[in-house]
Amino acid sequence: MSLIPSIFGGRRTNVFDPFSLDVWDPFEGFMTPSGLANAPAKDVAAFTNAKVDWRETPEAHVFKADLPGLKKEEVKVEVEDGNILQISGERSSENEEKSDKWHRVERSSGKFMRRFRLPENAKVEEVKACMENGVLSVTVPKVPERKPEVKSIDISG
Repeated sequence: MSLIPSIFGGRRTNVFDPFSLDVWDPFEGFMTPSGLANAPAKDVAAFTNAKVDWRETPEAHVFKADLPGLKKEEVKVEVEDGNILQISGERSSENEEKSDKWHRVERSSGKFMRRFRLPENAKVEEVKACMENGVLSVTVPKVPERKPEVKSIDISG
């Protein structure tokens, strides 16, 4: 990971975030007219970085993903290999009419996929997901911590 993308590519990559898998591609956008409808590589790269928040509460791990314009049918939430949470989907591009004249294309389209390694205390068999107003919420309950049993011993004497 590098700080260079924030200078040249416009993407923000957090060097200190172990879950940020953005890798700078020095040839991204090379030989591709930017801002045109026929530049799918740039559009896919832009939507690949679907923003996800992950917070941990005492009861669960909560993931929130901003997926504006997507319906719940266009999004998949899966648990792979017992501890990998995968959020994926696809946003279709607008139908291009021959009579249309495009002035600017900024909304991204294409496939996206984000993966997160869940900690040992995740109850993956009880994962719940809901989508409201373009925000996907995934709740992964946690296994309650076992408190050590304390047995009181009477002292004789």
